[in-house]
Amino acid sequence: MRRAIELALGRLGHTGENPAVGCVIVRDGVVTAEAATAESGRPHAEEQALAVAGERARGASAFVTLEPCGERSSGAASCSQRLAAAGVSRVVFACDNPHGLSAGRGPAQLRDAGVELEGGFLQAEAAFPYADS
Repeated sequence: MRRAIELALGRLGHTGENPAVGCVIVRDGVVTAEAATAESGRPHAEEQALAVAGERARGASAFVTLEPCGERSSGAASCSQRLAAAGVSRVVFACDNPHGLSAGRGPAQLRDAGVELEGGFLQAEAAFPYADS
């Protein structure tokens, strides 16, 4: 998670209206992919990390600084849907996301898909970028 926090902090001020988010995907104790929210806010961190991980995401854990979105304003698949479809077995996130397209919706989708979920992990360390959300 600390690496995900570091990635997010590196993107502060460069993600438009979207929050700076870091995502690290780990399988069998090895980092298989990492990403942060892209310039202007898209693609999201999870989307980019999953693209790098490919099949190595199946059975992996994703460490994300902000709860994965449950809906996208563009109508594209949400980060939660993408994580579940990729076969990620566990998602650990630091901070809740109060945005209307998130606010618990993403975690609910992940739980419904059978993905193990842990929220609030290193929240105090990760909260700075989201304090004004």
